[in-house]
Amino acid sequence: MTNAIEVEHLVIARGKRRVLHDFTCTVPSGSVTGLLGPSGSGKTTFMRAVVGVQKIVSGTVTVLGHPAGSTPLRDKVGYLTQAPSVYADLTVKENARYFASLYGLGAAAADAAVSDVGLSQAKDQLVGTLSGGQRARASLACAIVSKPQLLVLDEPTVGQDPVLRNELWQRFHDLARAGSTLLVSSHVMDEAGRCDRLLLIREGLLIADESPAAVRERAGTDDLEEAFLRLVQAQESDKEKVA
Repeated sequence: MTNAIEVEHLVIARGKRRVLHDFTCTVPSGSVTGLLGPSGSGKTTFMRAVVGVQKIVSGTVTVLGHPAGSTPLRDKVGYLTQAPSVYADLTVKENARYFASLYGLGAAAADAAVSDVGLSQAKDQLVGTLSGGQRARASLACAIVSKPQLLVLDEPTVGQDPVLRNELWQRFHDLARAGSTLLVSSHVMDEAGRCDRLLLIREGLLIADESPAAVRERAGTDDLEEAFLRLVQAQESDKEKVA
C-alpha cells in the first residue's frame, strides 16, 4: 500500500463555521508525517476525522484501504489524544498491561512500551501522582503497545524536556522503520525537520503536502518556520489576486 491515509475534498464544520476547507492530502505508508500549524488551525479536527470519530460535511477519508473508523481498522490504528487517556488509579505498568491485554499481548510487550517512553523508573507509580508530561508518556505507552499499523499522535511532545523530545522522535522513526505509519501533530515548527513528510495547515487550509526539503526549496529558505510564513504570505497574496 503506497499511502496509509488518503483524504479527498474533506470539509468539516462546527455549526456554521467551517473548520477544514476542501482538504486533500496523502500520508505515505511507513513514514513519519508531521501535521504542523498554529493552535486552532484544525489539526485535532483532522486527526479525529482520520480515526473516524469526527462528523464530516463532505469528502472521503480512507485509512489502510478502508473508510476511516470502520470495523476492520479497530486493531490497526492507535490514537493518542492531547488529554491523557489512562486510568489515574492504576500504576503506569498496570495501565500498559491492561491495554496490552486488549490486544491479546502479555506483560513483556507492555513493559517494553513503558521503557520505550522513558518511564521504567516510574512504572510502579500511580498515574494520578505523575506530572503532566509523565502522564502524556504513560498514554503514549498504551498507544504504542500493540505496534499499530497507523499511529495518530496529537501533540505527543508537549511539555517534555528537550532530551526526552529527542528520544521520542527517535522512537517514532524506529516504529516507522518497523512498518508503522505515524501522523504526528505539533505547533512547534522546529519539529518539522524531524519528519519525513509535512502537512502544513493554517486556518483549516492546507498550505503544503510535501517533504521538508521540498518545503524549503519552494519557499526559498532553509528555516522551516520562515518557510511556513512565506507560504502563508504567498497564499494570502493569491487570495487577494482572485478577489
